[in-house]
Amino acid sequence: MSNIIIKPLLTEKTSALTDKLNRFAFLVNRKANKIEIKKAVEKAYSVSVTAVNTINHPGKVKTRSTKSSISVGRTNAVKKAVVTLAEGETIDIYSNI
Repeated sequence: MSNIIIKPLLTEKTSALTDKLNRFAFLVNRKANKIEIKKAVEKAYSVSVTAVNTINHPGKVKTRSTKSSISVGRTNAVKKAVVTLAEGETIDIYSNI
């Protein structure tokens, strides 16, 4: 279960979700399902999870012009999970940094 959660996502949008709706966002393994994500978050942070929403982002195609040709590449595909916690519970993400 340790390889399911890769890292927490700390952005302005996820901070707003945390403040308003008690939701936290994580970057997770692409092969993990919602049940595995729920168990991993509950085990890692000792909280109870009420809902898990997942988002699959395919990699973007990036092109770059060089002197000799055009270089074409692709960014990595990622999976994000937005976890809703039970009322009154919270995760201190900044303590692990």
